[in-house]
Amino acid sequence: MAAQDEPPPRRLSPAIIRAEVDHGTAELIADPDRPLAWTLLVNDTAQSHVDLSDPTHLEFEYVRRLGHVLDAAAPPTRPLRVLHLGGGAWTLPRYVAATRPGSWQRVVELDGALVDLVAARLPADGLDLDVRVGDARYELEQVPDGSVDVVVVDVFAGARIPSHLTSVEFVRGVARVLDVDGIHAANLADGPPLHFARAQVATAAAVFPELALLASPEVLRGRRFGNLVLAAGRRPLPVRELTRAAAADPFRARVESGRELCRFAAGAQVVTDRTAGPSPVPPPGFFGRPAE
Repeated sequence: MAAQDEPPPRRLSPAIIRAEVDHGTAELIADPDRPLAWTLLVNDTAQSHVDLSDPTHLEFEYVRRLGHVLDAAAPPTRPLRVLHLGGGAWTLPRYVAATRPGSWQRVVELDGALVDLVAARLPADGLDLDVRVGDARYELEQVPDGSVDVVVVDVFAGARIPSHLTSVEFVRGVARVLDVDGIHAANLADGPPLHFARAQVATAAAVFPELALLASPEVLRGRRFGNLVLAAGRRPLPVRELTRAAAADPFRARVESGRELCRFAAGAQVVTDRTAGPSPVPPPGFFGRPAE
């Protein structure tokens, strides 16, 4: 008799877990294709995807691109000092802990009840994460000068980036905490005609001399709404490495830098605390729940 295939691992918890958190309703939805993976939604907006059995698996396109920036920030496996503004389900902190053991990481999340839910249902035991509950800009001000290698900004209130995290004053705060070789990496969201993204590039350029932008060609051409990852620093960025990684990724992306990025942001005004506004409202369902 031929041996039967072993059944896939069984989940020990329901396929959907709902909980009230400080800013609405959170849901953890089981990934039907990965037995120990979950998608976190808050108020029907997808925030994170985590595979507890493989923290190096990055499901979302923009998270993969932020991962490329982290991969290129230093030689492989070298520990990094990373400040994550925006926690979600701690996808990138788990990734850094797996790929760069010994890294120092602080995670800032505004929603304390969400932090408790993630800690209970998607535990990150042994990763030595310093998780702080608080506003991203306030917590940034508590970080010592020059003490961080990478600042990852991935903060959304609902489906929009809060206005106080889009200004040149905020970017100056990021620059203050970064080491001279450090990298500012921000997740942006925008659609045609990309006014918000162009203004964010101009704002970062007012603080940092070196910039790069990673996004799908369709988003860069203004054909659809999507995520764009902005990287900035005082020293030349690893553009060649980012370009190779973006081209080889299953979700192929382009990397704009130098003159091309200057043309992209031409005419855009630097955003200040007085003029700042949140990112645009995405199309209905853009950040919605995963397909069953």
